[in-house]
Amino acid sequence: MLTEDTQLLHLSQGHLNLLEACPRKFQHTYLEKLNSPSDPEHEEKQTLGSRFHLLMQQREMGLPIDSFLQADTQLQNWMSGFANAAPELLKPTVNQAFRESEHYRTLQIQDYLLTVVYDLLIADSQQAQILDWKTYPKPQNKRKLEQNWQTRLYLYVLAETSTYLPENISMTYWFVQSEGEPQNISFSYNTAQHQKTAKELNQLLSLLTNCLEGYQKNQPFPQVKETSRDCDFCQFAARCERTQAIQEQRFNSLPNIASIQEISL
Repeated sequence: MLTEDTQLLHLSQGHLNLLEACPRKFQHTYLEKLNSPSDPEHEEKQTLGSRFHLLMQQREMGLPIDSFLQADTQLQNWMSGFANAAPELLKPTVNQAFRESEHYRTLQIQDYLLTVVYDLLIADSQQAQILDWKTYPKPQNKRKLEQNWQTRLYLYVLAETSTYLPENISMTYWFVQSEGEPQNISFSYNTAQHQKTAKELNQLLSLLTNCLEGYQKNQPFPQVKETSRDCDFCQFAARCERTQAIQEQRFNSLPNIASIQEISL
């Protein structure tokens, strides 16, 4: 239970994705603030992505963007490609009662304040559309993107904090770096999905509450199963004492040398 002096714990879709994937990694990353060494290539991609988001935001606000485009040919190509692929999204219509970039919303559930930021929210009296810019190629697995907490949380929060029915809400990802012209993936929404998300969200937050209570008693967050392939690429594998377990698992999975037939030369 919260007291008057207790602050709500702020959570984003990134927190939820990590908590669902591996609670122990959530502990190391967010509670203990342990991070792996920065990857220059990854940082460069993040910087370019941030510049594109800023470009789109300034455009929506009616601010000049020519200096951005002239200084970066990559941004210029992305912007030109997007303008050709979806010109209707760049021009407000008379039917749009609301249109805002970097639109911020919060929703309290249990002892947590969930935060979402929509790259662009377009709405009229009948429906609302969430738009999100991605500066990496369009993924092949649409189902995986649908299950990502960004998709689930963004749709859920808008339905909970507005008068729109779930059936009148949608979300579209635009991938400006895809080969050829930019491509998109869209998701519709409905009441059944909304109820399912509510159940899964409350279960995940209840798990977090239990983990935090245990953590206060020096009990670490639970780990994924030792058979999980996620540990192979995790920077905390050694800290979680999973490195040796991974090696033993691979050794045990090797075929018995004595049972391998000799190949005649």
